[in-house]
Amino acid sequence: MNSPVSSGLRVVVTGASGNVGTSTVQALSRDPAVASILGVVRREPQWSAPKLEWRTADLAEDQIGQLVRGADVVIHLAWLFQPTHDAATTWRVNVLGAIRVFEAVARENAPALVYSSSVGAYSPGPKDQAVPESWPTHGWPGAAYPREKSYLERYLDGFEQNHPGVRVVRLRPGFVFKREAASAQRRLFAGPFVPGSLVRPSLIPLVPDVPGLRVQAVHSADIGEAFRLAALTDVRGAFNVAADPVIDATALAGLLGARTVPVPAWALRAAVSAGWYAHLLPASPGLLDTVLRLPIMDTTRARDELGWIPRHTALDAISEFLAGLRSGAGMATPPLTADSASGRIHEASTGIGSRP
Repeated sequence: MNSPVSSGLRVVVTGASGNVGTSTVQALSRDPAVASILGVVRREPQWSAPKLEWRTADLAEDQIGQLVRGADVVIHLAWLFQPTHDAATTWRVNVLGAIRVFEAVARENAPALVYSSSVGAYSPGPKDQAVPESWPTHGWPGAAYPREKSYLERYLDGFEQNHPGVRVVRLRPGFVFKREAASAQRRLFAGPFVPGSLVRPSLIPLVPDVPGLRVQAVHSADIGEAFRLAALTDVRGAFNVAADPVIDATALAGLLGARTVPVPAWALRAAVSAGWYAHLLPASPGLLDTVLRLPIMDTTRARDELGWIPRHTALDAISEFLAGLRSGAGMATPPLTADSASGRIHEASTGIGSRP
């Protein structure tokens, strides 16, 4: 494990009000080496934490140099998952916005940049063995999310060569869950017609067993700790971050007390495609294609060099998510607003998968 950086740090966190952002802020706020945290968000939350100050900004449009000026570490988490029907909007916010943050880091001479990449940046890979951080990051071309994550990986390759004085860290998490993010993730991926209160063992007798549907999950609190370690430890490069065990249909069925039933991938894709094109489902069929092709990641480097050890299993994270779905859990931040009947009506009336 590498040595820690100096104390009294000023940390800037973009996307600080989201699933990963709130957990990262909480981890940083508990660390005595951190003096202050500037949370950059689109809409100011009611939620707060020690050492935290909020600032609102559109990263794709506003002047952001002053936000990172004087920062010791900039953690870039901001990401727009929707609208999946408008790839130009997500490209503008996610890719061009991120590049503006990276350029501001270099221009303002911030010593360190920590970026939230994703398992989704990886090229298709094996499901029966774990791949290291050297696995190609060309994504899957059929969906905006992996295209955008892959593009930013290429941009950072050049950024590191052009700015060797900036310590650049890329974390590549698996699927990130916590109870308080369940309503937000239901909105982003399942839509208003999924009855979260019915996601309980007594009401779900079957879980589809789809070839290739093996993924890695991690608790948001553990990801927050990984970002704290990346910010405060003298490390560089990419780190795979996920907890054990790998999640498949058998694991999900065990959590729900259900049985697995074989379902061909084409059948699930057809159902997702029909829902997406009918604006009944926000998740695109291309995103499903991505998930079915994701490699399983080897997390050895995160444990050995970053000193990251998850406190929750992947099953713990999924269990919390399911409990949050049933209760409509959330937080007092705009991205993580708790579920409500009026909120679902608003989702349905404003174009599912068509608006940010």
